[in-house]
Amino acid sequence: MKILVINCGSSSLKYQLFDMENEAVLAKGNCEKIGNETSFIGGSANGEKFETPVFMANHTEAFQQVKKALTEGASKVIDDLSEISAVGHRVVQGGALFKESTLVTDEVIKGIESLCDLAPLHNPAHIQGIRACVDVFGENVPQVVVFDNAFHSTMPAEAYMFPIPYEYYEKYAIRRYGFHGTSHRFVSARCAEVMGKNIEDLKIVTCHLGNGSSITAVKGGKCIDTSMGLTPLDGFIMGTRCGAVDPSVITYLQQKEGWTPAETDTILNKKSGVLGISGVGSDDRDVSAAEAEGNERAHLARSIQKYQVRKLIGSYVAAMDGVDAIVFTGGIGENTFDLRADVCNNLSYLGIKLDEEANNVMRRGKEGEISTADSKVKVFVLPTNEELVIARDTKAIVEAM
Repeated sequence: MKILVINCGSSSLKYQLFDMENEAVLAKGNCEKIGNETSFIGGSANGEKFETPVFMANHTEAFQQVKKALTEGASKVIDDLSEISAVGHRVVQGGALFKESTLVTDEVIKGIESLCDLAPLHNPAHIQGIRACVDVFGENVPQVVVFDNAFHSTMPAEAYMFPIPYEYYEKYAIRRYGFHGTSHRFVSARCAEVMGKNIEDLKIVTCHLGNGSSITAVKGGKCIDTSMGLTPLDGFIMGTRCGAVDPSVITYLQQKEGWTPAETDTILNKKSGVLGISGVGSDDRDVSAAEAEGNERAHLARSIQKYQVRKLIGSYVAAMDGVDAIVFTGGIGENTFDLRADVCNNLSYLGIKLDEEANNVMRRGKEGEISTADSKVKVFVLPTNEELVIARDTKAIVEAM
């Protein structure tokens, strides 16, 4: 069985084609700048990379380019789209409506549409992608949606409720939903596998650290708390997002600066975080380089990041009444060894002992333990694979039809 995994943004379409016989990736790529004169498709297949400038007015035309990349020329990996058994889509916001992956129906699409207010940048793009997929593949190819927040649906009310008047929860479904759930689900399961233990017997803190970051408490294989909230803005300092701040800071600045709601959203989501503090940028590599050159604001941004990560881990240890393992994943989690060292060395009260040599070499896709044999808490670097989770869920749902 071959499954195509799709992740649509407002102007992008990322894809991976899996052969589920051995879960091998046959091809992957991106359609970027959809609707722009400079749009292009790029990717890799048959061990070769490619990039082709081509105008794509919409997602349907982007799917046509994906079809061409998969079935023609040097990037060809299949003879015809009929070889693809199903398509799996990532959907950011499933709200409280969807607690698990599901087959696409008209009712499911209406449900995703009803949640657009909670994810205005993401859900409309996902719906575009689903409909464009039907245009190209036809209605007989089953489609499955995998929700980014579904893994977090097991949180208890004391974790997901915000202490504002209850009527707003009833009227607008305002609560903590969490994101990166597919990643947290994958690495927590992988952690149990690597440890050779049943996940139901473990307490794990998973740290998905990248330009967008979140940390999750996983107890017995289920999420009991996570750092992102109603939107991906909540939590701790990220590339351009502020994370949790005193709400009075926002209202005070709105009064002083005259920000509109839209301007407030832009500043908190796109101009804050590591970028806002450092003034250098949002990419950890650039900020780390600036710190090494003596840039004090870059150093401050990274110090805040390290401090908040370990503080949040500590709070989740308290929430679970203990911890067996900590996992680092995501672009920063997998590659930034000095951050991992700072976090682990400042959690010594938990009995964590870091293997400095293992930590220093564990990057660029490597998987393994970075704690010592006698460390009371195991610490791992585990590359995430959200696309594989989507492919597996899609296969399971289609086979059960």
